[in-house]
Amino acid sequence: MPELPEVQTVVNDLIASGLIGCKMTRVEVRYPRIIAEPAPAQFRRRVTGKTITAIDRRGKYIIIDLSGPIHLLVHLRMTGHLYLAETTSQRTAHDHVILHLDDGRKLRYHDPRKFGRFFLVDRSETILAKLGPEPLSKHFTAKALTLMLSKRKRMLKPLLLDQTFIAGLGNIYTDEALWKANLHPCRNSATLNGPEIKQLHRAIRYVLRWGIKNNGTSLGGGETGFNSITGRRGRNRDNLKVFRQVDLPCPRCQTPIHRLAVGQRSTFVCEKCQPLP
Repeated sequence: MPELPEVQTVVNDLIASGLIGCKMTRVEVRYPRIIAEPAPAQFRRRVTGKTITAIDRRGKYIIIDLSGPIHLLVHLRMTGHLYLAETTSQRTAHDHVILHLDDGRKLRYHDPRKFGRFFLVDRSETILAKLGPEPLSKHFTAKALTLMLSKRKRMLKPLLLDQTFIAGLGNIYTDEALWKANLHPCRNSATLNGPEIKQLHRAIRYVLRWGIKNNGTSLGGGETGFNSITGRRGRNRDNLKVFRQVDLPCPRCQTPIHRLAVGQRSTFVCEKCQPLP
């Protein structure tokens, strides 16, 4: 599933492609369930003729602001991705939403598993208000994280995956951050001391920034792996320390990396660097 760095990469590429200022002249919805709200017919009617005025990200949501103003929120879920195509290119079997632009291009939503969702709303906060803080925001400080943790008593990894606690973290970057902070994913969040919270705060921001710098993490091949809008794959796989590194030596201590199931999620850990008290 695309996480914060992958979604930010898509947003950066959408902006760089010159989409801001383009008008949507026609909308095709090939798989209606992709449109979470409103009804597909109303979605097509409201989007047609609108101009893209801004593109941004909140957590794992892509935010496309349209004239009106209205807001198109896209959640890629597991296998969704957006890509730009020329007018003459053929639609593929998994192109479920197609936005025709006035410059002749098409912005297509491709999703083999059909889990992604589009939301067209008058106020983006109706969807986004439930999200936790942005981990790369200047407001997400070690002090803020300390206060957040003081109100929770949960296993550490499931807590970090909770989008109402922190927005944008997923399986990859949570495992990487916990390894960098020397914290076991099964640790009770209430047991972290001040220095450990500071380590975790730094680690979360570090792994996310590296992920963005490397244009995200692409795992495996085929169309289900992460690709940005031009088909570019992320380079961050080579930077991963523990995620999917089973039996390979830990970069710090050479202990083989183990796979655990934590909260029904595959989790990768160095038992020596990340001891469970």
